[in-house]
Amino acid sequence: MGKRLFKIALGILAVVVVLAGIGWLAFVPFAKEPGYVFVKAWGEKGSGSGQFNDPTGIAIANGEVFVSDARNGRIQVFDLNGTFKRQFGKPGKELGELGRPMNLTIRDGELYVPEYFNDRIQVFALDGTPKRVIGDAGEGPGQLNAPGGVAVAPNGDLFVVDFYNQRVQQLKAEGTFVRQWGTTGKLGISAGEFNYPTDVALAETGILYVADGYGDRVQAFASDGSFSHKWGGPFAINIFGPFNGWFAVTTSVAVGPDGNVFVADFYNDRIQKFAPDGTFLTSFGETGRGSGQFRHAMAVAVAQDGGVFVADFQNNRIEKWRPKR
Repeated sequence: MGKRLFKIALGILAVVVVLAGIGWLAFVPFAKEPGYVFVKAWGEKGSGSGQFNDPTGIAIANGEVFVSDARNGRIQVFDLNGTFKRQFGKPGKELGELGRPMNLTIRDGELYVPEYFNDRIQVFALDGTPKRVIGDAGEGPGQLNAPGGVAVAPNGDLFVVDFYNQRVQQLKAEGTFVRQWGTTGKLGISAGEFNYPTDVALAETGILYVADGYGDRVQAFASDGSFSHKWGGPFAINIFGPFNGWFAVTTSVAVGPDGNVFVADFYNDRIQKFAPDGTFLTSFGETGRGSGQFRHAMAVAVAQDGGVFVADFQNNRIEKWRPKR
Protein backbone atom coordinates (compact mmCIF):
# COMPACT_ATOMS: atom_id res chain seq x y z
CA MET A 1 0.00 0.00 0.00
CA GLY A 2 2.82 2.39 0.90
CA LYS A 3 4.60 1.88 -2.42
CA ARG A 4 1.34 2.41 -4.31
CA LEU A 5 0.64 5.69 -2.51
CA PHE A 6 4.21 6.78 -3.18
CA LYS A 7 3.79 6.10 -6.91
CA ILE A 8 0.48 8.00 -6.96
CA ALA A 9 2.13 10.96 -5.23
CA LEU A 10 4.98 10.91 -7.74
CA GLY A 11 2.46 10.82 -10.57
CA ILE A 12 0.55 13.78 -9.19
CA LEU A 13 3.82 15.69 -8.70
CA ALA A 14 4.85 14.95 -12.29
CA VAL A 15 1.50 16.22 -13.59
CA VAL A 16 1.85 19.41 -11.51
CA VAL A 17 5.38 19.98 -12.83
CA VAL A 18 4.26 19.45 -16.43
CA LEU A 19 1.28 21.79 -16.01
CA ALA A 20 3.51 24.40 -14.38
CA GLY A 21 5.94 24.09 -17.28
CA ILE A 22 3.16 24.48 -19.82
CA GLY A 23 1.83 27.51 -17.92
CA TRP A 24 5.28 29.06 -17.84
CA LEU A 25 5.77 28.61 -21.57
CA ALA A 26 2.27 29.96 -22.25
CA PHE A 27 2.46 33.04 -20.07
CA VAL A 28 6.18 33.90 -19.72
CA PRO A 29 7.74 34.53 -23.15
CA PHE A 30 11.43 34.40 -23.98
CA ALA A 31 13.29 37.45 -25.29
CA LYS A 32 13.38 37.64 -29.08
CA GLU A 33 15.93 40.47 -29.34
CA PRO A 34 19.21 41.42 -27.67
CA GLY A 35 18.87 43.84 -24.77
CA TYR A 36 20.04 47.41 -24.36
CA VAL A 37 23.31 48.85 -23.05
CA PHE A 38 23.47 51.61 -20.45
CA VAL A 39 25.18 54.73 -21.83
CA LYS A 40 25.03 57.40 -19.14
CA ALA A 41 22.92 59.12 -16.50
CA TRP A 42 22.55 62.67 -15.27
CA GLY A 43 20.77 64.44 -12.44
CA GLU A 44 20.35 64.27 -8.69
CA LYS A 45 17.78 65.46 -6.21
CA GLY A 46 17.50 69.23 -5.93
CA SER A 47 16.07 72.38 -7.45
CA GLY A 48 19.10 73.69 -9.34
CA SER A 49 19.70 73.44 -13.07
CA GLY A 50 20.10 69.79 -14.02
CA GLN A 51 18.69 68.58 -10.71
CA PHE A 52 15.28 66.97 -10.28
CA ASN A 53 12.58 66.44 -7.71
CA ASP A 54 10.47 63.58 -9.10
CA PRO A 55 11.03 63.46 -12.88
CA THR A 56 7.75 62.21 -14.34
CA GLY A 57 7.83 62.71 -18.10
CA ILE A 58 10.22 62.85 -21.04
CA ALA A 59 10.09 63.70 -24.75
CA ILE A 60 12.64 64.18 -27.52
CA ALA A 61 12.68 66.56 -30.50
CA ASN A 62 15.31 68.32 -32.61
CA GLY A 63 18.18 66.77 -30.68
CA GLU A 64 16.84 67.93 -27.32
CA VAL A 65 15.47 66.06 -24.30
CA PHE A 66 12.52 67.65 -22.46
CA VAL A 67 11.91 66.49 -18.88
CA SER A 68 8.97 67.07 -16.53
CA ASP A 69 10.48 68.05 -13.19
CA ALA A 70 7.26 67.48 -11.27
CA ARG A 71 7.72 68.84 -7.77
CA ASN A 72 9.84 71.72 -9.03
CA GLY A 73 6.96 72.65 -11.34
CA ARG A 74 9.09 73.10 -14.43
CA ILE A 75 10.33 71.64 -17.70
CA GLN A 76 14.08 71.22 -18.13
CA VAL A 77 15.74 70.85 -21.54
CA PHE A 78 19.02 69.04 -22.27
CA ASP A 79 20.99 67.96 -25.30
CA LEU A 80 21.18 64.24 -26.08
CA ASN A 81 24.29 63.92 -23.90
CA GLY A 82 22.64 65.43 -20.83
CA THR A 83 24.07 68.96 -21.01
CA PHE A 84 21.61 71.44 -19.51
CA LYS A 85 20.30 74.02 -22.00
CA ARG A 86 17.32 75.86 -20.50
CA GLN A 87 14.23 75.55 -18.32
CA PHE A 88 10.77 77.07 -18.10
CA GLY A 89 7.80 77.03 -15.78
CA LYS A 90 7.35 77.34 -12.03
CA PRO A 91 4.78 75.95 -9.58
CA GLY A 92 1.39 77.58 -9.92
CA LYS A 93 -1.90 77.76 -11.80
CA GLU A 94 -1.40 80.74 -14.10
CA LEU A 95 -0.48 80.57 -17.78
CA GLY A 96 3.10 79.32 -18.02
CA GLU A 97 3.02 77.89 -14.51
CA LEU A 98 2.79 74.17 -13.84
CA GLY A 99 1.09 71.88 -11.33
CA ARG A 100 2.93 68.54 -11.41
CA PRO A 101 3.70 68.14 -15.13
CA MET A 102 3.47 64.53 -16.28
CA ASN A 103 4.18 62.54 -19.49
CA LEU A 104 5.20 64.86 -22.32
CA THR A 105 4.42 64.85 -26.04
CA ILE A 106 5.88 66.96 -28.86
CA ARG A 107 4.07 67.47 -32.15
CA ASP A 108 4.67 70.03 -34.92
CA GLY A 109 6.99 72.15 -32.82
CA GLU A 110 4.77 72.29 -29.76
CA LEU A 111 5.15 70.69 -26.33
CA TYR A 112 2.00 69.29 -24.71
CA VAL A 113 2.15 69.13 -20.92
CA PRO A 114 -0.56 67.33 -18.90
CA GLU A 115 -0.84 68.90 -15.45
CA TYR A 116 -1.88 66.41 -12.79
CA PHE A 117 -2.69 69.05 -10.15
CA ASN A 118 -4.18 71.68 -12.47
CA ASP A 119 -6.44 69.30 -14.43
CA ARG A 120 -5.48 70.66 -17.83
CA ILE A 121 -3.20 70.32 -20.83
CA GLN A 122 -0.88 73.28 -21.35
CA VAL A 123 0.82 73.83 -24.69
CA PHE A 124 4.22 75.53 -25.07
CA ALA A 125 6.47 76.47 -27.92
CA LEU A 126 9.72 74.52 -27.68
CA ASP A 127 11.51 77.63 -26.42
CA GLY A 128 9.18 77.62 -23.40
CA THR A 129 6.71 80.28 -24.51
CA PRO A 130 3.22 79.37 -23.18
CA LYS A 131 0.63 79.27 -25.97
CA ARG A 132 -2.71 77.91 -24.76
CA VAL A 133 -4.56 75.78 -22.20
CA ILE A 134 -6.96 72.92 -22.95
CA GLY A 135 -9.47 71.52 -20.47
CA ASP A 136 -10.51 72.25 -16.91
CA ALA A 137 -11.40 70.27 -13.79
CA GLY A 138 -14.42 68.00 -13.75
CA GLU A 139 -16.06 64.79 -14.91
CA GLY A 140 -17.96 66.11 -17.92
CA PRO A 141 -17.02 65.77 -21.59
CA GLY A 142 -13.74 67.56 -22.20
CA GLN A 143 -13.07 68.02 -18.49
CA LEU A 144 -10.17 66.37 -16.71
CA ASN A 145 -9.25 64.93 -13.33
CA ALA A 146 -5.46 64.50 -13.07
CA PRO A 147 -4.45 63.97 -16.72
CA GLY A 148 -1.28 61.89 -17.03
CA GLY A 149 -0.48 61.73 -20.73
CA VAL A 150 -1.52 63.02 -24.14
CA ALA A 151 -1.01 61.99 -27.76
CA VAL A 152 -1.59 64.24 -30.77
CA ALA A 153 -2.92 63.04 -34.11
CA PRO A 154 -1.78 64.47 -37.47
CA ASN A 155 -5.06 66.44 -37.69
CA GLY A 156 -4.44 68.01 -34.26
CA ASP A 157 -6.90 65.87 -32.29
CA LEU A 158 -5.79 65.07 -28.74
CA PHE A 159 -6.02 61.74 -26.95
CA VAL A 160 -5.85 62.43 -23.22
CA VAL A 161 -5.47 59.98 -20.36
CA ASP A 162 -7.87 61.09 -17.63
CA PHE A 163 -6.48 59.31 -14.54
CA TYR A 164 -9.14 59.63 -11.84
CA ASN A 165 -11.99 59.67 -14.36
CA GLN A 166 -10.88 56.20 -15.53
CA ARG A 167 -11.04 57.07 -19.21
CA VAL A 168 -9.24 58.23 -22.33
CA GLN A 169 -10.80 61.16 -24.14
CA GLN A 170 -10.44 62.25 -27.74
CA LEU A 171 -10.69 66.02 -28.11
CA LYS A 172 -10.43 68.46 -30.97
CA ALA A 173 -7.34 70.67 -30.94
CA GLU A 174 -9.19 73.43 -29.08
CA GLY A 175 -10.65 70.96 -26.55
CA THR A 176 -14.07 70.07 -27.98
CA PHE A 177 -15.11 66.57 -26.92
CA VAL A 178 -15.22 63.89 -29.63
CA ARG A 179 -15.52 60.54 -27.80
CA GLN A 180 -14.08 58.52 -24.95
CA TRP A 181 -12.95 55.03 -24.03
CA GLY A 182 -13.86 53.71 -20.60
CA THR A 183 -16.78 54.57 -18.34
CA THR A 184 -16.33 57.79 -16.37
CA GLY A 185 -15.39 57.03 -12.77
CA LYS A 186 -15.71 53.25 -13.16
CA LEU A 187 -12.83 50.80 -12.68
CA GLY A 188 -12.66 47.73 -14.87
CA ILE A 189 -10.43 44.92 -16.14
CA SER A 190 -12.34 43.99 -19.28
CA ALA A 191 -11.28 45.18 -22.72
CA GLY A 192 -11.86 48.92 -23.07
CA GLU A 193 -12.10 49.48 -19.31
CA PHE A 194 -9.37 51.09 -17.20
CA ASN A 195 -7.81 50.98 -13.77
CA TYR A 196 -6.17 54.41 -13.40
CA PRO A 197 -4.68 54.84 -16.89
CA THR A 198 -1.42 56.82 -16.96
CA ASP A 199 -0.23 57.46 -20.52
CA VAL A 200 -1.07 57.12 -24.19
CA ALA A 201 0.88 56.92 -27.46
CA LEU A 202 -0.29 57.08 -31.07
CA ALA A 203 1.47 55.02 -33.75
CA GLU A 204 1.77 56.10 -37.37
CA THR A 205 -0.56 53.21 -38.20
CA GLY A 206 -3.31 54.93 -36.21
CA ILE A 207 -3.20 52.40 -33.38
CA LEU A 208 -3.66 54.04 -29.98
CA TYR A 209 -1.70 52.44 -27.12
CA VAL A 210 -2.85 53.10 -23.55
CA ALA A 211 -0.76 52.39 -20.46
CA ASP A 212 -3.51 51.09 -18.19
CA GLY A 213 -1.48 51.91 -15.09
CA TYR A 214 -2.87 49.98 -12.16
CA GLY A 215 -4.46 47.51 -14.54
CA ASP A 216 -0.87 46.32 -15.12
CA ARG A 217 -1.30 46.14 -18.87
CA VAL A 218 -1.32 47.93 -22.22
CA GLN A 219 -4.47 48.24 -24.29
CA ALA A 220 -4.53 49.03 -28.01
CA PHE A 221 -7.37 50.56 -30.02
CA ALA A 222 -7.80 50.77 -33.79
CA SER A 223 -8.11 54.09 -35.63
CA ASP A 224 -11.91 53.69 -35.77
CA GLY A 225 -11.95 53.53 -31.97
CA SER A 226 -12.64 49.81 -31.67
CA PHE A 227 -10.70 47.67 -29.22
CA SER A 228 -7.78 45.90 -30.91
CA HIS A 229 -5.71 43.93 -28.38
CA LYS A 230 -4.14 44.00 -24.93
CA TRP A 231 -1.19 42.46 -23.12
CA GLY A 232 0.40 42.13 -19.69
CA GLY A 233 0.27 39.00 -17.51
CA PRO A 234 -2.13 36.08 -18.05
CA PHE A 235 -5.02 37.28 -20.23
CA ALA A 236 -4.12 40.92 -19.40
CA ILE A 237 -6.71 41.08 -16.63
CA ASN A 238 -4.83 42.93 -13.88
CA ILE A 239 -2.52 40.08 -12.83
CA PHE A 240 0.83 41.63 -11.96
CA GLY A 241 4.28 40.09 -11.66
CA PRO A 242 8.01 40.39 -12.44
CA PHE A 243 8.14 38.01 -15.43
CA ASN A 244 8.77 38.83 -19.08
CA GLY A 245 5.73 40.54 -20.55
CA TRP A 246 4.11 41.09 -17.14
CA PHE A 247 3.91 44.44 -15.37
CA ALA A 248 3.71 45.97 -11.92
CA VAL A 249 2.04 49.31 -12.81
CA THR A 250 2.60 50.77 -16.28
CA THR A 251 3.39 54.49 -16.12
CA SER A 252 4.50 55.41 -19.65
CA VAL A 253 4.22 54.11 -23.19
CA ALA A 254 6.19 55.23 -26.25
CA VAL A 255 6.34 54.13 -29.88
CA GLY A 256 9.82 53.89 -31.37
CA PRO A 257 10.77 54.90 -34.94
CA ASP A 258 10.33 51.29 -36.10
CA GLY A 259 6.85 51.00 -34.57
CA ASN A 260 7.84 48.91 -31.56
CA VAL A 261 6.30 49.79 -28.20
CA PHE A 262 8.30 50.66 -25.07
CA VAL A 263 6.64 50.52 -21.65
CA ALA A 264 7.85 51.85 -18.30
CA ASP A 265 7.27 49.04 -15.79
CA PHE A 266 7.30 51.14 -12.62
CA TYR A 267 7.57 48.77 -9.67
CA ASN A 268 9.59 46.21 -11.63
CA ASP A 269 12.24 48.91 -12.21
CA ARG A 270 12.64 48.25 -15.91
CA ILE A 271 11.65 49.11 -19.46
CA GLN A 272 10.02 46.43 -21.59
CA LYS A 273 9.93 46.43 -25.39
CA PHE A 274 7.19 44.85 -27.50
CA ALA A 275 6.22 44.42 -31.14
CA PRO A 276 3.09 46.36 -32.15
CA ASP A 277 0.95 43.26 -31.58
CA GLY A 278 2.19 42.93 -28.00
CA THR A 279 4.80 40.24 -28.59
CA PHE A 280 7.53 40.55 -25.95
CA LEU A 281 10.91 41.43 -27.46
CA THR A 282 13.28 42.36 -24.63
CA SER A 283 13.67 44.35 -21.40
CA PHE A 284 16.38 46.22 -19.56
CA GLY A 285 17.04 47.65 -16.11
CA GLU A 286 17.05 46.33 -12.56
CA THR A 287 16.49 47.66 -9.07
CA GLY A 288 19.16 49.85 -7.51
CA ARG A 289 21.00 53.15 -7.37
CA GLY A 290 23.96 52.24 -9.59
CA SER A 291 24.59 52.71 -13.29
CA GLY A 292 21.97 51.00 -15.39
CA GLN A 293 19.66 50.51 -12.43
CA PHE A 294 16.31 52.15 -11.63
CA ARG A 295 14.34 53.04 -8.57
CA HIS A 296 11.03 53.10 -10.42
CA ALA A 297 11.26 53.65 -14.17
CA MET A 298 8.63 56.36 -14.58
CA ALA A 299 8.73 57.55 -18.19
CA VAL A 300 10.32 56.52 -21.48
CA ALA A 301 11.05 58.19 -24.84
CA VAL A 302 12.80 56.88 -27.94
CA ALA A 303 15.05 58.95 -30.22
CA GLN A 304 15.20 58.56 -34.00
CA ASP A 305 18.49 56.66 -33.75
CA GLY A 306 16.87 54.10 -31.43
CA GLY A 307 18.39 55.45 -28.23
CA VAL A 308 16.09 55.19 -25.22
CA PHE A 309 15.79 57.83 -22.49
CA VAL A 310 14.22 56.97 -19.13
CA ALA A 311 13.05 59.13 -16.24
CA ASP A 312 14.41 57.30 -13.17
CA PHE A 313 11.86 58.58 -10.67
CA GLN A 314 13.22 57.90 -7.19
CA ASN A 315 16.87 58.27 -8.21
CA ASN A 316 15.99 61.73 -9.56
CA ARG A 317 17.89 61.32 -12.80
CA ILE A 318 17.64 60.57 -16.51
CA GLU A 319 19.24 57.47 -18.00
CA LYS A 320 20.27 56.97 -21.62
CA TRP A 321 20.46 53.50 -23.22
CA ARG A 322 21.28 52.16 -26.67
CA PRO A 323 20.53 48.84 -28.41
CA LYS A 324 23.18 46.15 -28.17
CA ARG A 325 25.14 45.88 -31.39
